[in-house]
Amino acid sequence: MMFVSIAIIVLSNIFYHISQKSTPEAVNPFSTLFITYLTAIFLTLIGMFVYRQQDNTVQVFKGITWTSVVLGVAILGLEIGTLLMYRSGWQISVGALVANIALALLLIPIGIFLYQETLSLNKIIGIILCVVGLYFINR
Repeated sequence: MMFVSIAIIVLSNIFYHISQKSTPEAVNPFSTLFITYLTAIFLTLIGMFVYRQQDNTVQVFKGITWTSVVLGVAILGLEIGTLLMYRSGWQISVGALVANIALALLLIPIGIFLYQETLSLNKIIGIILCVVGLYFINR
């Protein structure tokens, strides 16, 4: 499942970036996201019933916390940020790379301080290579 989950992420990200980059500039960014979220809601509802672990609908929502709301806000930020990134001229081959490397670098202290993750020598070398890569990409 570890490799299947990564494959789903990679494949979904390919379609995600192609769709975002191909969205017409004349379209209001929030109206296109509205249709995007309607599609996601429909597919999520189907998924809730296919991946049923409880017997009734009320039980499906038991245990949901603040994380679902924050995730919704974060997803909206990702969507509008990516759409605006491409509309401002970033290339599909560079914009996502810069954003994801910056994200990875910012998640390092979060992993260390909030989740007690450790930094090995290999990870430190990887961090240095990411920073050097960002320098050359944006040069």
